Amino acid sequence: MVNMTLAVPEELHDIMKQHTEIKWSEIARKAMWEHARKLELMEKLVSESKLTEKDAEEIGHKIKAGLHKRYFG
Repeated sequence: MVNMTLAVPEELHDIMKQHTEIKWSEIARKAMWEHARKLELMEKLVSESKLTEKDAEEIGHKIKAGLHKRYFG
């Protein structure tokens, strides 16, 4: 296994120091795995898609416009 050093904000570090019973490296490892799996799924979906980047942008704009209309009238 490879070691990695992370920088965290001082406020987060203070909280972590108060909870030494927690294996923070395990929390970080699980969060990174979860994110990596989501990236792999996204890459798989995109690789099989026939949409162009322009198509995806147009769909995104329509979704955002619909959500804005729904929540802000």
